[in-house]
Amino acid sequence: MDLFDFNGNEESAKPLAERMRANNLNDFIGQKHIVAEGSLLRRAIALDRLGSCIFYGPPGTGKTTLANIVASTTHGEFIKLNAVQAGVADVKAAVKQAEDNLKLFGKRTYLMLDECHRFSKTQSDSLLPAIEKGTIIFIGSTTENPFASMTPAIVSRCRVFEFKRLSAEDIKNALMRALEDKRRGLGQYGAAVDAEAYAHIAEMAGGDLRAAYNALELAVLTTPINAEGKIHVTLADAEQSIQRKALSYGKDDFYDYLSAFCKSLRGSDANAALYYAMRIIEGGGDPLIVIRRLVVHSSEDVGMADPNALVVATSALTAFQNIGYPEGLIPLANAIIYVCEAPKSNSVVTALGKAKADAREVRDDEGVPAYLKDNSFGTKADKAQSRLYKYPHDYGGYVEQQYLPDKLKDRIYYVPSDNGFEKTVKEIRKQKGKKN
Repeated sequence: MDLFDFNGNEESAKPLAERMRANNLNDFIGQKHIVAEGSLLRRAIALDRLGSCIFYGPPGTGKTTLANIVASTTHGEFIKLNAVQAGVADVKAAVKQAEDNLKLFGKRTYLMLDECHRFSKTQSDSLLPAIEKGTIIFIGSTTENPFASMTPAIVSRCRVFEFKRLSAEDIKNALMRALEDKRRGLGQYGAAVDAEAYAHIAEMAGGDLRAAYNALELAVLTTPINAEGKIHVTLADAEQSIQRKALSYGKDDFYDYLSAFCKSLRGSDANAALYYAMRIIEGGGDPLIVIRRLVVHSSEDVGMADPNALVVATSALTAFQNIGYPEGLIPLANAIIYVCEAPKSNSVVTALGKAKADAREVRDDEGVPAYLKDNSFGTKADKAQSRLYKYPHDYGGYVEQQYLPDKLKDRIYYVPSDNGFEKTVKEIRKQKGKKN
């Protein structure tokens, strides 16, 4: 290489993940549900007719790569901004440039905005008119759910494409290609990687191809040359490069561990529940799977026996989503122990099942009792019926009255147990003269 070949030096200095980015749809890895042959998105890109859209999904799943592919295939101009760094002035400058491109050259302008969920309302408002007029084709990229984290006015004018975590097989194949690629990858090192090492990195990356590339590059660059003058990456090297020990288990084992976790919660064994939760997570499982099951069981197996169990479980979910691994495991452990030690009752699930069955199977010809209907705009007769409604607060907070339709008026779905808070519920219902 020429000593003054700065472009070559700059390219080789880039991380492997950056060098191996696909530059066309045929080389793009994963996301077959949105870029398969004949898909709407693929046709739009090929015809250069892509409208404003948002790419949403976990890190390392190809959002920025796909946006770059759009940039390389479009005949329009392409502006790239990062919502963390860009201000209102940057947005206005991009809109002005887009207007000039359209007026002077008849070219559309694509605005690629990374981390678009970080855009403030003011920034979004400054961009909205340009999106509405078609002056700018907006392509947002975010790891957060745009329906919850972005200005609704922007989201409503975009098509949202959800990216999924890559499969371990997709990641393994990508790593093998990177190791062989002499131009962009690690082919010049002539390294050998054991199958177990590939598999471990692919599994531990958790669907994040960028993390997998980083781990492979680190393993190849830091593994000493052996007696044969070769770089040989073993499972032990892979474990160090991705900083996770191989606690291997197959798909069947995973579901066995998850089943054991759920049954330990139900059985009030905090020790076992903690062990199975950590076995799943330390083995490479997604902690959110564990936490979601915990939230479900806080209602399924504890329910009204201790209503706070659901509060604690959902708080653990929120905490983990905001804190992440590993500190987020602390509130998770707290919630697991709470749910295990709480009194148990499945009365909520039983009530839900009965109500669902009636909702599906009982034909309700007469419908809602007349005095419970919304008669704001009804006839005089309707309004007369509405006056038959007894407002509970006029009677001290509770008054006997029929709420269910006539066909179901004697149904009882929820029957409190004698466990925990439900014992109190039972007593309150008794005082009101309700059937338990």
